[in-house]
Amino acid sequence: MTDFILLRLYEVMIVIYAISLVLYFVDYLMKRPKWRRIAFWLVSIVWVLQSLYLLLYIWEIQRFPILSLYEGILFYSWLLVSLSIVLHCIARVDLPVLLIYSLGFVFVTIHTFMPKRLSGAVHESMVSEMLFIHIFTAMVAYAVFTLTFVFSVLYLLMYRMLKEKKTTPMFWQRFPPLEQMTVWMNVTVYIGVPILLISLLLGLEWAILQIDSLRVFDPKIITSFLIVIMYSAITYANRKGKLSNTRYAWILIYAYLIVVINFFLVSSLSTFHLWY
Repeated sequence: MTDFILLRLYEVMIVIYAISLVLYFVDYLMKRPKWRRIAFWLVSIVWVLQSLYLLLYIWEIQRFPILSLYEGILFYSWLLVSLSIVLHCIARVDLPVLLIYSLGFVFVTIHTFMPKRLSGAVHESMVSEMLFIHIFTAMVAYAVFTLTFVFSVLYLLMYRMLKEKKTTPMFWQRFPPLEQMTVWMNVTVYIGVPILLISLLLGLEWAILQIDSLRVFDPKIITSFLIVIMYSAITYANRKGKLSNTRYAWILIYAYLIVVINFFLVSSLSTFHLWY
């Protein structure tokens, strides 16, 4: 019965999600404020339905759903929708919200077509609060880096339009200033790096305590710490004035692609990060 309710709830959520995206795109192309307001309320409904789905899923499996790739993508998509709503309420900018919300829809559809797996490779006897905090903070860091990616893409798009003098009155209403985009790129990196570092240290401590044959040179451990070093080096170079803003944005885009590869592919090479 629970599976049936979850399935129907998820189907309704996806339909509303798709309708809200269509309304957002129509508003962006044709400037229909009324449609944008309707789209935002639909986004809010999607968030409520996603939250309800998560709660029912937690009730079904009796734990927080982040121990497998199937569950992780579900939680990650919920984080993106949450961030899009927060950004809409705080910054009042349309295009960043639209892009973040669109990425959330991509991960929702990925989750839809994945085979359902209720548990990951971690045995229940090895699950602890430390492991949950490790995975939870890692997902939050990945969501923050998604914001960095969105702001970087928008910065390059805005820069190109300004350089080629293709701006219109709508441009100034839809896009925040370039300086603001630069600030947001910096802030999200500053937030994401320490959160990910804390996650990795907790995860490494948990692994040392729980896994007898832990390989320090496990691919997942190496690549995750390399991501922290990568973002830290990018931040250092930018603060020292060694990167132009456009080059900084491009590097952050490539860095996020590495994060995505680490999230989906490198785990399969790990001896204990066996998400499936």
